[in-house]
Amino acid sequence: MGAFDVDPWLELLSSLRRNKLRALLTACGIFWGVFMLVILLGFGRGLEAGVNRTMLGFTSNAVAVWPYRTELPYKGLPPGRWLRFDNSDTATLQQGLSGIVGLSPVRQLGGWQNGVVTTRGARTGAFGVMGEHPIVADIEGLSIVSGRFLNPADVAERRKVVVIGSNARAILFDDNERAVGEYIKIQGVHFVVIGVVSSDLPGERGERANTTLHIPLSTLQGAFNAPNAVGWFSILAQPDADAKLVEEQAKRILGARHSVHPEDGRAVGSYNAGEDVGRVRRLFSGIRIFIWIVSVATLCAGALGVSNIMLVSVKERTREIGVRKALGATPWSIVSMIMREAMLLTAIAGYVGLVAGVLLLEAARILAEGSDGPLAAPGIDLGVGLLTVGVLALVGLAAGIVPARHAAKIHPVVALRYE
Repeated sequence: MGAFDVDPWLELLSSLRRNKLRALLTACGIFWGVFMLVILLGFGRGLEAGVNRTMLGFTSNAVAVWPYRTELPYKGLPPGRWLRFDNSDTATLQQGLSGIVGLSPVRQLGGWQNGVVTTRGARTGAFGVMGEHPIVADIEGLSIVSGRFLNPADVAERRKVVVIGSNARAILFDDNERAVGEYIKIQGVHFVVIGVVSSDLPGERGERANTTLHIPLSTLQGAFNAPNAVGWFSILAQPDADAKLVEEQAKRILGARHSVHPEDGRAVGSYNAGEDVGRVRRLFSGIRIFIWIVSVATLCAGALGVSNIMLVSVKERTREIGVRKALGATPWSIVSMIMREAMLLTAIAGYVGLVAGVLLLEAARILAEGSDGPLAAPGIDLGVGLLTVGVLALVGLAAGIVPARHAAKIHPVVALRYE
């Protein structure tokens, strides 16, 4: 294998130095295209992560169903009936639903978004109190800070136990105090703390999750005069199951049980977290495609500029090319000379654009750390970086093809007579 010939590259750099302004202006289009591609993809990724973190409270395969008011008469029953769920609905759903990990009947003490007075000694706070089953921890993505969450025995034996959110713990206990094993009073009823949980959700949702108290539903029903009452159902579908089908199945089962007209779509309300996840994913898939189209179009415009400048360069070097051919230069050597210049110009501009974009993303990532707003830390992964390099190589190749072919077709006699 022969030694690497540096002469063509030195000659190329000399040519670029002779035309600094032209080379700089030509490179601007490539630089801007790569820079904008990196920036838009990086911030798009950060925005997607922030939206997922902020908007999606449940896991993606979670479903919730609740009772509402009928709109259509059915089986002799008038419209406008308010539905009420109870414990027998729990057994019916457990038997009738397929493709689920489990479900939990839920009831909130005091009504939706109403705080309940809770005391510990001289400390007092108003917190949401939820009667639930153990699977709620998986549905809501709660993390155990200390102790444990509810278990089936707590529900079966109607134990007066409570799991408290991390913010509720900070209000009722000192930092150096152990919460697990201590007693608190919820509307005058004593409960022993068996665990502390936290949620990573930002904003209002995270605040609500971290100030919620969790007790067994059976205990809430017995201790607070709500026998047999269920507010709504939280359902966790299996990872490979269609959450939409689970949602429709649950509504159909509950509708039939409570004599709801099959076409009454509002009597049983529902929420499917998978739909929100799907909408967000489709939205950002479209945004990514749009970003690539705009950025590649910008790169192509830059490549067109490079190609035009290279054509001017070929025209200026017509006599030089004629001399080379008269001395025996092959068409391939002429083509490679022009292609090297186009690809080197493209590579330098693209690399500078890539580095500038990554540095800006890194600065934005440092500023975004710890923020719970809609924009998470921006960034691009290795795959996107490699894809950008691949696109850049194709752009450089395309930029040099036309002027290289033009140079290769120049006849030596014509070139030597060119003024």
